[in-house]
Amino acid sequence: MTFNLGMLGIALAMGIAATGSAIGIGIAGQAAIGAWKRCYMNNKAAPFILTVFAGAPLTQTIYGFLLMQTMMGSSADPMFLLGLGIASGFAMAMSAVVQGKAGAAGADALGDTGKGFSQYIMVVGLCETVALFALVFSMVALA
Repeated sequence: MTFNLGMLGIALAMGIAATGSAIGIGIAGQAAIGAWKRCYMNNKAAPFILTVFAGAPLTQTIYGFLLMQTMMGSSADPMFLLGLGIASGFAMAMSAVVQGKAGAAGADALGDTGKGFSQYIMVVGLCETVALFALVFSMVALA
């Protein structure tokens, strides 16, 4: 049995991206729970929309999976696949982490004020764009 560094890179693209999603979801989720707690303590309605902030970083796992599938069909050099998997996975992971932080701030602000959802989600979307760029540019590099 031989060790293929390209296959390792393919797996890392998905694994690293998913790790970032988990971290980002944890960060935003903690803030959403804290905001709900404050609402309950103040006898205010707890806005369910805060789950949008908590769940937003999940998409980077999907992007990692899509890239992994594309890489599996590639005949590129194994060292290139290794580097691409690590670099792209890391870019997606960092996007998810900062998206979780932005989502946490949005959940906190919306929970307190009940206002500003569209502005907060816009910043969360900007963080998402980095992962989309990493996905698309990586796929182009494989073509």
